[in-house]
Amino acid sequence: MATDTKHTRPAGARPARSGPCYIAIANQKGGVGKTTTVLNLGAALALRGYRTLVVDLDLQANLTHCLHGLLPEGAPNMCEVILDEAPITDILMPTSTDNLVLAPAGESMANLEINLAAAIGREQALRNAFAHPALQEFDIVLMDNPPYLSLVTINSLVAAEHVLMPVSCEYLPMLGLKWLLKTIERVRARLHPDLGILGYLLTMYDLRIGITTEVEEILREQFGAAVFTTVVRINARHKSAPAEHQTIFQYEHSARGRGTEDHILLAQELLQRLHLPPRKRA
Repeated sequence: MATDTKHTRPAGARPARSGPCYIAIANQKGGVGKTTTVLNLGAALALRGYRTLVVDLDLQANLTHCLHGLLPEGAPNMCEVILDEAPITDILMPTSTDNLVLAPAGESMANLEINLAAAIGREQALRNAFAHPALQEFDIVLMDNPPYLSLVTINSLVAAEHVLMPVSCEYLPMLGLKWLLKTIERVRARLHPDLGILGYLLTMYDLRIGITTEVEEILREQFGAAVFTTVVRINARHKSAPAEHQTIFQYEHSARGRGTEDHILLAQELLQRLHLPPRKRA
């Protein structure tokens, strides 16, 4: 993997303007912690006073399950927003965390990819949906993506200002990262030249396992400061909390919990990279 220095934006690189900052959370490999990152980073930002929208773009709807549970059959979701141009405000759902709002996925997402392939301006559909003036009330929008290259992923990258890439401390996610970087380059070349890489996030971090150190050394050598200083340590509670439809903050009930601590630090580092001022501590 080649180091991406040209488009890896340092803190403060975001141009001054109103409206939310759009961040795609992506890796073309499943099981690296994308949904966990969107769920708990979103909660951490919300608890710090940032009005945060989390968008579920995965047909498995795991983020929706974590925050809400299954949508009723036929309930409108991001499929209708992207494909039928339904107003995104029609589907927004509050969550049990103040300042955190969900744009859910549902069963109709299974049909999205094949129908989107025939749509005019298909790569711009999500960006167009985000143009709704009601989204101006949000500070940050986090997009949870499928674990494979798809038109939905392309839409997310075209709609985003930045990409944040979780990389679990294993070998195969490194391959997923390699393919995602190639996808990002194609998106920049043809659709969105200003797409920036916010950073690479080490997840499932466990120093008891040798591969963790190897993966960390490779990433930090190749990408330097683009790799987040914060790591998300392996934590069984990240798997248990969604069954209760809770964020890690709700599940651990303590600022000293491992998952809570990691995501507080991650939110703090993300805000520093975006040059967004602190509001209040989680």
